[in-house]
Amino acid sequence: MLRSVLLRFVLPLALASCVVAFVGLPYIQKLLAEWFSADVEVRAQLIMHTVESPVAELVAQDNDVKLRSYLARMTADERLLAVLLCRPDGTTIARSERVPHNISCEQQGKAKPFSAGIIQLPSGSVQLSRFDYDTGEPPYRVLMLSDLSFVDRRQRTARDFVLVFLGIAILLLALLVVLVAWLQLRRLVNVLIGDIRGKRFLDNAHSPRASFPILSQVRQALAEVEEKQRLEIDFRENWTPQALRQVVREHLHSSQVIIVSNREPYIHNFNADHRPVVQVPASGMVTALEPIMRACSGVWVAHGTGSADRDTVDRFDHIAVPPDNPTYTLRRVWLTEEQEQGYYYGFANEGLWSLCHLAYVRPAFRPSDWRAYEEVNAKFAEVVAAEANTDSPVVLIQDFHFALLPKLIRAKIPKATIALFWHIPWPNSETFGVCPWKREMLLHMLSADILGFHTRYHCQNFLDAVDRFVECQIDHEHMTVTLQGRVCRVAAYPISIEWPPRWLHDLPDVSACRAAVRERHRIGPDAVIGLGVERWDFTKGIIERFHALEALLEKNPRHRGRLTFLQIASPSRSQLPAYQGLQEQTHREVERINAKFAEGDWRPIVLISEHQEPRSVFELYRAADFCLVNSLHDGMNLVAKEFVASREDEDGVLILSTFAGASRELTEAVLINPFDVNETAEAMEIAMRMGRDERRDRMSLMRRTVKENNVYRWAGRMLMDAARIRQRQSLPSMRARFRAAAS
Repeated sequence: MLRSVLLRFVLPLALASCVVAFVGLPYIQKLLAEWFSADVEVRAQLIMHTVESPVAELVAQDNDVKLRSYLARMTADERLLAVLLCRPDGTTIARSERVPHNISCEQQGKAKPFSAGIIQLPSGSVQLSRFDYDTGEPPYRVLMLSDLSFVDRRQRTARDFVLVFLGIAILLLALLVVLVAWLQLRRLVNVLIGDIRGKRFLDNAHSPRASFPILSQVRQALAEVEEKQRLEIDFRENWTPQALRQVVREHLHSSQVIIVSNREPYIHNFNADHRPVVQVPASGMVTALEPIMRACSGVWVAHGTGSADRDTVDRFDHIAVPPDNPTYTLRRVWLTEEQEQGYYYGFANEGLWSLCHLAYVRPAFRPSDWRAYEEVNAKFAEVVAAEANTDSPVVLIQDFHFALLPKLIRAKIPKATIALFWHIPWPNSETFGVCPWKREMLLHMLSADILGFHTRYHCQNFLDAVDRFVECQIDHEHMTVTLQGRVCRVAAYPISIEWPPRWLHDLPDVSACRAAVRERHRIGPDAVIGLGVERWDFTKGIIERFHALEALLEKNPRHRGRLTFLQIASPSRSQLPAYQGLQEQTHREVERINAKFAEGDWRPIVLISEHQEPRSVFELYRAADFCLVNSLHDGMNLVAKEFVASREDEDGVLILSTFAGASRELTEAVLINPFDVNETAEAMEIAMRMGRDERRDRMSLMRRTVKENNVYRWAGRMLMDAARIRQRQSLPSMRARFRAAAS
């Protein structure tokens, strides 16, 4: 600290003083010389006035002896060095003994005589005073030489005094500055410590007004540190969009984030008036990823499927979204009808979707579909490479539509950090072996830095498949696969939803939502509302839940007229025969069950077979007494988490399939085997009989789980793992070092 004070305060002050002394001392010396010269000149004039008459008489008498004697008496004064009497023609009348040899009357008679003032002689400086008496008889001139050696002595004394005084003043001033600075700093620190201990950083601080400029900067720095620490805590306890942005900024150094998916987050379709309208698709993947892109910005690359999609993009196929508050760019990719048929409906859905879900629908694998799948993956790789504005972007590839994309992107952007997240289950190795192109898929997927699945069970299934079909090195302890020198990390990242869901902001309270839903669907005030929200897919167990409802009404007739089940079934993949058959079967079952139990205007099932906007879905969540999620096989199922997040009243019961990934987290739900119709019926009975306190306790625990494990934590964990991988890859290879040392 002493060294710091010396360097910051004392040394600059000393340097400034030296500069002042260097410039000021010559000026002081000149000022003293002029002052003493004027004083000596006045003294010479006084002497001349005193001796003027005697000298004039002696000159008139031309008495050389008396003149020299008189001049000797005059120069008895030690400061009067010599006196010289001259005629106007330059001849000498008389002179004292100590006249310097280079001062003579002859010089005074020349064209350029000496003028009065200070003359520098080899013996030192003298003051020449000249007095002309041209009107006398005879005329004469008196030259007085005064010794100025005393002036030099006084100047040296004055200079030494000034230097000593300046040195002492500098030292005292430095000590005073240090003391004042220390006292002021101590006072400011004490005030600041008091503010910190009292948690007063901004307007309520107790600092004096004079200290505001300094303390405001200190408080700003403390506030930034506190914010950073808060975000670091959020990384582990309460993930937010701000925390996710902090991860991208601090851990990934603000790298570009590119998301690749088949389904786009916003679809533009023409309405009846041929005007483009925006639609948010019914997709769990979109539900999860869209908040991440709003938090991190970047580019989302997706297949443009809307009828008005081409009319709403710019010449680069870009559009800023969300429409109401754009925060990122959507890049749409166009596919031909043949490509979409083979890649999406063919290999991705009839092949991989059926293969990965244990719903007992036989997968179909056709060479033409595989070729279309390869072609579309290559096309998306080209688009990603074109959208990358750096040589090391973070590319998040979504789902089974792009199993080939990691290797294709790696070939175009070698330094990219690539993560592929598989949103659906991964089957066991024996089931996966059905795929004719299993090895090609695995080799392409292993070019990613991170492969993510919902559960550890799916990770183990993937590692088993790799072990069976690919020659590579697998580390089961660290869940990594090393292939041709590249390490791929396989990890479980249970996906989730944003907290709180933004769709709740515009909704009224639970009671108002309940009243609106009852009025819209003509449900009596005393009826229990059950809810199912799904895409129309054979993995969701829609038929099984209707059979469970039928079993419940048969076993407990008292629920007839008092239980209405609302089923949202958004059309999906309607071109495929399996989905067409499911939709037809669903309508037949709804008609049959409603006809079987109908009483007056009451029907047990209300089927809403059209797309619902998220706001309408969340209104249904808030109105329902229980929500039934009986997926036959599901990667995660975000409907369960959305239902929990929508119930800030901490009411409602969640019935959840054990074959959905969400059952690993939401253990407080009523868990069921969806293939057991009677068990599902009993679960609905339990949900309707459950007391308010138990409903509150279960919902409270589930809400805490969803809040803590929200989608920002999901993305943050993956991005932080990606950041660690980037840091490891930037380190020099130890193997290369050993080879260099050996050589």
